[in-house]
Amino acid sequence: MTRPARFGVTLPQIKRGWPEAREAALEFDRLGYDSVWVCDHLYGVPLPTLPIFEAWSELAAVAAITEHVQLGTLVTPPFFRNPAVLAKQIATIDHISNGRTIVGLGAGWFESEFKGYGCTFPSLRERMRALDEAAEILKRMWTQDKVTFHGQHFSVEDVLCEPKPLRRPPILIGGGGERVLMGIVARSADIWNNLAVFQHQLGEKVEALRRRCDDFGRDFESIEVSQQCIVVIAEDEARARASLEKAKKIYGGHMGAALEEHGIWGAPDAVIEKIERHRKLGCSLFCIEFFGRDTRVPARLFADKVMPAFH
Repeated sequence: MTRPARFGVTLPQIKRGWPEAREAALEFDRLGYDSVWVCDHLYGVPLPTLPIFEAWSELAAVAAITEHVQLGTLVTPPFFRNPAVLAKQIATIDHISNGRTIVGLGAGWFESEFKGYGCTFPSLRERMRALDEAAEILKRMWTQDKVTFHGQHFSVEDVLCEPKPLRRPPILIGGGGERVLMGIVARSADIWNNLAVFQHQLGEKVEALRRRCDDFGRDFESIEVSQQCIVVIAEDEARARASLEKAKKIYGGHMGAALEEHGIWGAPDAVIEKIERHRKLGCSLFCIEFFGRDTRVPARLFADKVMPAFH
């Protein structure tokens, strides 16, 4: 099955004020992007001293002022919030947005923010178990009248979630673990998101997910593949190359890993070609962080020169 290409874009969140985030959200909505995304961190990344908006609070505000874009997190870890309370929060935002929430989940990794806020931060194995339990609780609370669940990390007893979301929010699970995490994806996710750090391994990761779907009897085609990515776009290649060199220095080896060789950058025609490469590997949703101080500028160029090639 070939899914249509969808393009989402990250909102200003770190070292940015609400007026900037609001104007960006309105512009991305106007430009026809499919979705907007925020990271779910309590500390700024990579430095805890960087100011950052809390993810679901920002999305609630964005829900009230936009009309079309879906609203998601990349990604919400299980120990920041009780999953039953989170289910209620998301159901509320889903009503505010008229059914536009996407729930991005992951294991979490930034240890200092967990410990600083008094949140549990067990081993990766236990965080994966908690992720699995949280996804199960969320789905049940959005689809069943009353839920009882007793896990190793989370328990609920005859819990109600009313009103329910207008639709059962799609669950995105992000990460690159080819056994445990992708097993959770095969059981629980509607979307799997490949992290930017693994962008150069997208083809291998897709095949690993296909194998895990076979293990669990899940139709691989029922899961959408998305890619977290930096996009560096300019009117011509010379300007794009100059911006690329700056981006590599700023993003380093996390978001910027193998950006020149495997990332999405260049003039519009080159960007289209690089997106097509990802499409051939099975990716249909692109969660984009545009490079630039005012991300509305590259977002406009992308919407004008790139998106029409995929519609």
